[in-house]
Amino acid sequence: MTNFLYNQDLPADLDLGNAVAIDCETMGLVPGRDRLCVVQLSAGDGNAHLVQIAKDQTEAPNLCRLLRDPKVLKLFHYGRFDIAAMYKTFGALAQPVYCTKIASKLVRTYTDRHGLRNLLQDLLQTDISKHQQSSDWGAPELTKAQIDYAASDVLHLHKLKIELDRMLEREGRTEIAQKCFEFLPTRAQLDLGGWPEIDIFSH
Repeated sequence: MTNFLYNQDLPADLDLGNAVAIDCETMGLVPGRDRLCVVQLSAGDGNAHLVQIAKDQTEAPNLCRLLRDPKVLKLFHYGRFDIAAMYKTFGALAQPVYCTKIASKLVRTYTDRHGLRNLLQDLLQTDISKHQQSSDWGAPELTKAQIDYAASDVLHLHKLKIELDRMLEREGRTEIAQKCFEFLPTRAQLDLGGWPEIDIFSH
């Protein structure tokens, strides 16, 4: 496994295939307030590619091209947050998308444990550390511990998708999951527009 660190954008010639796992690190958990600091990606090959985002940066052409590419499926865990963070920063809306947290909530109804660490433990018998989750991602230089942590959030999403897809098919919920994934970018836009916890479908 190798972790690659880039400054402000992905290399123009980097090919991550037709399905790429993506996660973000920010200065906090409010996408309209807290700036994007790191975007990490993996093709599912054991390698991770981290892009460090500068303060006030608004462009990353190669990353945005990937986010918008209709032929590349973007895999997230809690994509609602990551999609919103990148859209606010770059104006690029990630599509098409798949979210392992949504898939888990639709099919693992026997539990309320849908965090990434829980999924990895239960479905892949893999454990990851979350010790760096609340560290300063806006620091000029990332520590090795931060880099390793960020990488761990994307290295296993392809395998998780396989397991969750099997469960969704078994329970007859593949179609409804796909419809949820298709709505996810709009859900992220609603968050940024001021409807974060309002059920617009309620009476």
